[in-house]
Amino acid sequence: MNKNILLLKTLLLSTSQINKLKYCNDKKKKGKIIGGIVGVVVIYLLIMGFAILTCIGYGVTGMIDAAPVMCALIISLLAFVFTLFKTNGYLFNFKEYDMLMSLPFEPKKVAACKFLYMYIKSMAWHVSISVAMMIGYGIFARPAFYVYIIWAVLTVFLPIIPTLIASFFGFIIARIFAGFKKRNILQTVFTFIFVILAFSSRFLIQGMFENDKVKETLQSAQDLTTGAAKIYLPARWFSDAITAADILSIVLLIGISVILFAVLFAIVGRSYRKINSQLKNHAAARNFKMKSQKKKSILNTIAYKEFKRLTGSTTYMTNGAMGVILATVLGVVTLFIGFDTIIGLVVRGAKFDYAVVQPAIPFIIFFFIGMVSTTCCSPSLEGKNYWIIQSLPLDKRKVYQGKMLFNMYMDVPVMVLATLCMCISSGAPILDTILYLILGFSLCAFSTTWGCVCGIKHMKLEWENEIEVVKQGAAVTIYLLPNMFVTMIFSALSVILGIFIGRLVPTVIFIIFYSGLAVICYLGAMSLARKRG
Repeated sequence: MNKNILLLKTLLLSTSQINKLKYCNDKKKKGKIIGGIVGVVVIYLLIMGFAILTCIGYGVTGMIDAAPVMCALIISLLAFVFTLFKTNGYLFNFKEYDMLMSLPFEPKKVAACKFLYMYIKSMAWHVSISVAMMIGYGIFARPAFYVYIIWAVLTVFLPIIPTLIASFFGFIIARIFAGFKKRNILQTVFTFIFVILAFSSRFLIQGMFENDKVKETLQSAQDLTTGAAKIYLPARWFSDAITAADILSIVLLIGISVILFAVLFAIVGRSYRKINSQLKNHAAARNFKMKSQKKKSILNTIAYKEFKRLTGSTTYMTNGAMGVILATVLGVVTLFIGFDTIIGLVVRGAKFDYAVVQPAIPFIIFFFIGMVSTTCCSPSLEGKNYWIIQSLPLDKRKVYQGKMLFNMYMDVPVMVLATLCMCISSGAPILDTILYLILGFSLCAFSTTWGCVCGIKHMKLEWENEIEVVKQGAAVTIYLLPNMFVTMIFSALSVILGIFIGRLVPTVIFIIFYSGLAVICYLGAMSLARKRG
């Protein structure tokens, strides 16, 4: 077997959930794998439903010929964004670097295989969109049978160019910042901006449907995609190949994808070893001076270590800190725009006294802050360094207490700021505001301790990439799902109870309830820590 194909096959099999399910004998692990696969399939089905509805909108309005361009642009955008934020984990600074580079492979071959691995791992997203839009296009356009073959073949090549472009940008960023201590900040900022824009687009879509401007919006979208296709040539080639069966467009899309792939990794291969070596080291300041060391408590030292771990990883930071960023933005925006305006957007202008929503303020803030607790990721992120923690001459409970302390340091100040902004904007009384702050603290304590329980109980130390822990880990899923559902239910319940029995009593009840849960989870985390130790 060709060495490159063998390497790629090994990379795919080592992380394949189906392969793990095939050879795993542990029923619990099998259950988790099956649950994860079912969850992913549901997400793919939802994406396909959205894509088909888009084609139906184009078909009903007589603009179905715009569907191939839209399909190409959506896939290209997803491929670019996903690759840009994964390059530093898949292509550079990956866990098995030392092992792979010791094998008889050229650096450019290793880089090319890692790229193909990253490309194939994302292919399911692209295929789900493409197949769904192909079905929608077929329903309304009724093309010849060979069009489906062309569509299927070009779907394989369509994401290559945007993935290559994103990889090249990632390569440039890695090359420039490889020797700098804060090299991940730029990528993190890009991620925050993208997510905030994605959240704000929800109001644009809502306004479109409320004002009955669907057809006008689709027409504008068609004009926009047509204009984009003139600039981004692969989208135009894909569209021409589908709608006009243009052979030249097919050849150009496939040929240029292959040529760019070869050229890019010929360039990357020259600096591949150097970049990865620098990414695994830390920069040292030239003007370094020896100063007296400050004595810190054990808990604060561990908390500071967690802070350095968070800021040293783009993947970890964009997930662990995204909630506090969004909560801060929400609080500040509410202070300037007005509480009534924000609630009016959510309830679509329904007529009622928006003051009844005040008891839900702590839950609204917690919905963002409690998205992901750092304590459900940090135990697994220790990875192969876990033995160092085990060998330290201190009580293992102290380690997890320090991890919890860091999460509280991060969440509580943001909770206080956002709660005060929303209370001031809504005109909440002083006593209510104080109780909302106490409830917010209880919610932060609960999410911190509950996350720690999930993180210790479902610790995963064997992983190839941080994404497996931060985004796909069982601890994160088990923490997130019940936490978010309960938060939404209690948010509605606080409003209902506030109408019938007043605002203060429900708030006091929730404070007692969540404080009790936080104590129970804390004791559970300490018990698990003692067993792990």
